[in-house]
Amino acid sequence: MKAAHKLAVLAGLSALLSLSASAKTTEEAYLETVVKNDNVPVPVSVVSPRSVSPSYAGTKVEVAFTVDEKGTPKEFSVVSAPDALIASVIMDAVKKWRFNPAKVDGAAVAKKVVLPVRITEGVAFASN
Repeated sequence: MKAAHKLAVLAGLSALLSLSASAKTTEEAYLETVVKNDNVPVPVSVVSPRSVSPSYAGTKVEVAFTVDEKGTPKEFSVVSAPDALIASVIMDAVKKWRFNPAKVDGAAVAKKVVLPVRITEGVAFASN
């Protein structure tokens, strides 16, 4: 999947967990950690998945999708997941995300990305 680029974030899960304990929501904390880069779509609105079974703690789901020129994620596929149920839960949440699209020479372009999501204690977080 050479055409796909991973969304990069600065902080690991420990930073997200410590921020989520403050007054900020998990979504706000995540958005603050995202690397701002014209070469990749940058999330501006995220939705956490509904509650995830604790049995998935420690697992990782990777979903691939294209962020179009308007910042809407489309054309989803599962790169890796322990099963179809958790992959569906993660994709349902990410379908609601909105992005600043990638730019080439200042113009918005569609870009394929791979988003790794680590699940901890029944909560899923986008990670690097």
